[in-house]
Amino acid sequence: MVLHSLSNVAAISVEFNPARDFSETNLPNFLNEWITSVVLKIIHTSDWHLGHQLHGYDRQYEHQAFLDWLKQCLIDEQADALLVAGDVFDSANPPASAWRMLYRFLADIAKALPDLNVVITGGNHDSPSKLDAPHELLKAFDLHLIGAIARDGDGDLDTERMRVPITDKSGEVAAWVLAVPFLRSGDLRTEGLDEKDDRLIEGVRAIYQQTEQAGRENARADQALIAMGHVYMASGELSEMSERRILGGNQHALPADIFSEDIAYVALGHLHLAQQVAKQSRIRYCGSPIPLSLSECHYRHQVLAVTLEDNQLQSVVPHYVPRAVDLWRVPEQPAPLETVLDALAGLTLEPLPLSQQPLLDVPVLLDKPQPMLREKILAALESKPVRLAKITPHYREQPQTSGFRQQRLSEVEPYQVLRHGWQQKYQGEPDTALSATFSQLLEQLEQDEDQ
Repeated sequence: MVLHSLSNVAAISVEFNPARDFSETNLPNFLNEWITSVVLKIIHTSDWHLGHQLHGYDRQYEHQAFLDWLKQCLIDEQADALLVAGDVFDSANPPASAWRMLYRFLADIAKALPDLNVVITGGNHDSPSKLDAPHELLKAFDLHLIGAIARDGDGDLDTERMRVPITDKSGEVAAWVLAVPFLRSGDLRTEGLDEKDDRLIEGVRAIYQQTEQAGRENARADQALIAMGHVYMASGELSEMSERRILGGNQHALPADIFSEDIAYVALGHLHLAQQVAKQSRIRYCGSPIPLSLSECHYRHQVLAVTLEDNQLQSVVPHYVPRAVDLWRVPEQPAPLETVLDALAGLTLEPLPLSQQPLLDVPVLLDKPQPMLREKILAALESKPVRLAKITPHYREQPQTSGFRQQRLSEVEPYQVLRHGWQQKYQGEPDTALSATFSQLLEQLEQDEDQ
């Protein structure tokens, strides 16, 4: 809380009676007239996926353009905090260039906004151990990078590490961020839960409840509580082919009531389409800042500017990220091959460096598989400044296939394979126990690859 300066007081006409206004009973009321509200401005973003490739094409140019834009957005908004809710990287073993990009960005914003609070949590694509490795070093510069939860020797949750103070422009703590990273099955404690409960959902709920309770016990009444999570919430709208399922499939979508009513704002990551959860303006996905699949080309990507005043949510305003590289679909609808080739040959494009050239999806309507299809399309695009990302064949009479509508292997997630195989052999959906076991095995495999 900040008192107006004496110059401001002198500039305002006030009828002042010392005997009345400075009396023992009226002094607090008089001072309250000169106290301003505590306002926090927070930028919420997630799912950067640094190191991502789209159908073999590097995205460094697009990511750097976004980070440069984000830095300017933070400056323009005079933000107090930056929250990054998971999936900083696209894989558990990102290239060195992705790490350099992250560290350069953190160094740049530290110079531009030395009082900015930065909290970054791990997502399901990130390696918990790699994100946690520089935690103590970055913490010394008030940069909080949290890859995984931690427990003590008795198995009790270390809530202190996930409780990050957020200071306002006066340097006073105005809020606490409860920075929970992506939770893997091995992080959960499900002993003693009712057999009728979904143990994975209740295990996640227990971690958030413990973290929130620790936040309440350590926060003053005038300090806001802000939660972070990298989760799949019930009713969340997925972006086709660009998100992995959390905890073994949609049957483990989390209910909105895992976040208590006294949480002023919930900054979520994992789904790439910006959206509210359960029609609650305080629970939000900000979405990814760039398209991570060709199916994401038709909506605008954004970060969210969140304003809190006196520990209450006041507004959430989207800031739309300029698209550095276009995603095109030519033609818009599947067409016969000859029509497609004519449309591609007729494209008129301005010269562009390779990294800035549009990425192209070509839908083709076929009667049967067409030999040399890719070669014919590349010939039509010869010398044109465009990058062929994908050819999508559509058949007038769909040939019988064994699954996934002829999707490429790179487009199929492991859980889809399990679900399809189960449906083919047994009908219906895999049960909860099988899905949970499959999820644990998949996580263990990913962790082994990370070693």
